[in-house]
Amino acid sequence: MGTEHSYIGWFLLITPLAASVAILLHLYKKHDMAIFASIGSAVICFLIALDVAFGNLPAPEPWTWISLPGSSESPSVNIEIGMIFDALSKGMLLIVTGVGMLVHIYSYGYMKNDPGRGRFFGGLSIFMFSMTGIVLSTNLIELFFFWEGVGLSSYLLIGFWFTKESAAAAANKAFVCNRLADFGFMIGILTYWLLSGSVSIEPAVVANYHPAISLAQVQTTLTPMEQSLHHGPSINVRHIGGIEATSFLLTIMVLGLFLGCVGKSAMFPFHVWLPDAMEGPTPVSALIHAATMVAAGVYMLCRVYPLLILSSTGMTVIASIGCFTAIFAALIAVQQNDIKRILAYSTLSQLGYMVMAVGCGGPDAAMFHLSTHAFFKALLFLAAGSVIHALHDEQDIWKMGGLSKKIPLTYWTFLIGMLALSGFPPFAGFFSKDYILSVAYDRNPIFYWVGVAAAFFTAFYMTRLVVVAFLGPARTPAAEHPHESPPVMTIPLVLLAILSLVGGWSIVGIKAHYHDWFVSVLNAVGLVPTGVESAIPLAESGIFPDWLVPLMTVSAGAVSAFFLYRGRDRDPLNIKLLAHKFYCDEFYDRNLVGGQQRTARVLNWMDSWILEGLIIRGAAYISVGVGEVFRLFQTGSLQTYAFIFSIGGVLLIYFTLFTH
Repeated sequence: MGTEHSYIGWFLLITPLAASVAILLHLYKKHDMAIFASIGSAVICFLIALDVAFGNLPAPEPWTWISLPGSSESPSVNIEIGMIFDALSKGMLLIVTGVGMLVHIYSYGYMKNDPGRGRFFGGLSIFMFSMTGIVLSTNLIELFFFWEGVGLSSYLLIGFWFTKESAAAAANKAFVCNRLADFGFMIGILTYWLLSGSVSIEPAVVANYHPAISLAQVQTTLTPMEQSLHHGPSINVRHIGGIEATSFLLTIMVLGLFLGCVGKSAMFPFHVWLPDAMEGPTPVSALIHAATMVAAGVYMLCRVYPLLILSSTGMTVIASIGCFTAIFAALIAVQQNDIKRILAYSTLSQLGYMVMAVGCGGPDAAMFHLSTHAFFKALLFLAAGSVIHALHDEQDIWKMGGLSKKIPLTYWTFLIGMLALSGFPPFAGFFSKDYILSVAYDRNPIFYWVGVAAAFFTAFYMTRLVVVAFLGPARTPAAEHPHESPPVMTIPLVLLAILSLVGGWSIVGIKAHYHDWFVSVLNAVGLVPTGVESAIPLAESGIFPDWLVPLMTVSAGAVSAFFLYRGRDRDPLNIKLLAHKFYCDEFYDRNLVGGQQRTARVLNWMDSWILEGLIIRGAAYISVGVGEVFRLFQTGSLQTYAFIFSIGGVLLIYFTLFTH
């Protein structure tokens, strides 16, 4: 494809943006036209994405947005708006547009009778515009612009049913958590600009100012433990862009960038917003809070991976936070009863796997799991939406039961998603999760065994969900007479089920797709000499040879849950610590929200009584009092003035003659 067609790439952004504007302008007119416009937008994006992936579509010429000269004290600023078409963006683009198209089609049936469906599809189009922009961004400032656009669309869609108090509160919670994390993200971006004089994340541009480190230098700066773990280089002093970069500044840069991922991908301790975000419509949960938006943080980490490995401390923090989130969220999901919240905590746990893989030196494994997870997690959420639709908005799994015979298509597709998520072969999740565990084992056996434990609890709570919701007798009248969803909702389920089944079979191709890209990038920036791939801090072992260990663990989790919950009308476990989510929300409410409110009350008291009362009003009262005293002497009587003058004269003579 010639360069004359390069501007076709802009349609990836213009199409969903134009659809959003058209939908919002016709918000209360011709809702069906708005729905078809949004579906058409997703289809066009998907077709262009296919051309990008399998053709040779060149990136359009970037245009300069901001250009400021530098000085002796600060580097220059040159920010462009462009697109990057490489292996990483191609793979992610297919996920965003492909899953987005299926969710749009599904939403046509799910939101058919909602009076605000025009506003709903307008919000989805804004999201598609912003998420596509994140994938194609060539620099961190451009990425941050679309990053905030995703946050805006998420806020609008979580609070879609804004008359519902819990939905409005959940939208505000998500907004606040993401803004706090984005502050750290900005610090990381600014530190990167300070050190490099650029905000570009294109490999070719990074190579121009990235420190050239020979293999000998890398080996001499690694500790024996780091060498054995194939970890990234740890060099105390570097010169980037003429500025001396200490390990402290590099760590600040890495942790700042990672903090953006912590907020968007809902890592601990900012994980609290994602489960509450389930207050939005189920298609929103599937698209934004399972398959694409929360994966944006992982994608960003993989995009800037050559920068992350400049700080071994930062990499360790990334791996540790991801590992902790994986097991932490899996434990909480064991005692949740809301079908969407179970899947939400499952999402947190799987995102923890991905982040752990990045921190362990396996961004290719993280992207592989991101790809497969998008299929089966979107499937699970949409199937859960089909269940909720059939039971007239019931979400408590203990008020379900017997659904396998009443809505068989939803049941079988949900079962496929459950098996893929749990990691059973030959489903997609088995290959990608096992690849992550192999990376973790190479980095630190502790990460591996924690990951295996998280896999056990994943199989446990997902089997619990299936047994309680789909098997056994119906527990409520609504569960006795459910109805299967219409084809417009079930066809996407079938397609996603097929992808969840066969997605992992292409492990060799997908692994090579991402792995080769990271190899070429690290070679380009000089971290590893060309042709010396053994020193690359990426996983080389493929599937962990002892794959029976995680498989047996997963099987044990599923079997134990099956026999524990079969035929039960109530939960035999009553672990309040897990049911209350380790009391994180209560802790935040009491110490952060409550602390802020207590501080506000103290400051309000100081403002009312000290600043306003004592200082401002006190000074005014003193002035008024002194004025009142002096006013007593202003009587207007000549005799009074003469008397006062006489007293003053007497006092003056007395002090002059008798006080020495």
